Amino acid sequence: MNWKQRQHTFRLSDRDRPGPTGLVFDIQRFAVHDGGGIRTLVFLKGCPLRCQWCQNPESMFLGPEILRIPHNCISCVKCMTLCPQKAICYDGGGEIGIDRVRCDLCGDCVTSCYAGSMTIVGRYLTAGEVMEEVDRDRKFYAESGGGVTFSGGEPTSQPDFLLSCLRAAKARGLHTAVETCGHAPWETLAALRDVVDLFLCDIKHMDTARHRELTGMPNERILDNIARLSQAGSALRLRLPLVPGVNDSEANIVASAQFAAALPTLEGFDILPYHRLGEAKWRQLGRVYPMHDVAPHTREDVLAKACLAGQHVGGVGIGG
Repeated sequence: MNWKQRQHTFRLSDRDRPGPTGLVFDIQRFAVHDGGGIRTLVFLKGCPLRCQWCQNPESMFLGPEILRIPHNCISCVKCMTLCPQKAICYDGGGEIGIDRVRCDLCGDCVTSCYAGSMTIVGRYLTAGEVMEEVDRDRKFYAESGGGVTFSGGEPTSQPDFLLSCLRAAKARGLHTAVETCGHAPWETLAALRDVVDLFLCDIKHMDTARHRELTGMPNERILDNIARLSQAGSALRLRLPLVPGVNDSEANIVASAQFAAALPTLEGFDILPYHRLGEAKWRQLGRVYPMHDVAPHTREDVLAKACLAGQHVGGVGIGG
């Protein structure tokens, strides 16, 4: 995270300000992926899927959350003393834990934590506040062919706010991209078409039963939306998050590549190798990481899978 949330004091009342406000959990500057050139990535909270390998678990729920970083804790127990709801206490293992049912997000534990062990993930911002951050690097966008990418989570979970931000970006002449899982009403995606230069569409698995097992949702709407976007003339890149033992079979890679190859406006097909960089965040949110025993592919494995995909679709890349 290179956008410091503490620049924006958390106030639950900010969600009730006039005009569309959105819940943003990160803004990353100087990114060189997810859309081309140097970009700013804006991450919105909320997602309809529950992917077991999710690298941003703090993005799943459409609401602010307390995240506790244990290795920062100095055991001063000030958070326990100050919490008006008594939601912070020692768990059975002698560690400080959070009763997330009792917690009312007052923020007292965060403001009192000098060590930075407690933080609230998510800030209610206006489109104007987001664009203030995006505007800081406009010179770099112009020189590199970059722009702004909205990601998540699933950014279409906040459709009005997303549309406001995209319109503001296009009014500035910026290249815009949206990273989406595709699980949204078609009307939501159709409304974005005029202000999105590139859709980055993830496909988790081509088999709908397996897709439901892995993400909690079937894939029919996702595949239909991707096809409709392409038929309507929207530029897109398809991305396959490659997870060992989950969706890396020859049959699924071939089916994914063939689906991509049939899209008339496809600009590329990206293999996104699985990694475990988000595992710690699952624990910091008080959740169990379902993929803790899954090791990433070797470089040779990833190259072999990419070559297999390349036999069925052009423009295969590794990474976003």
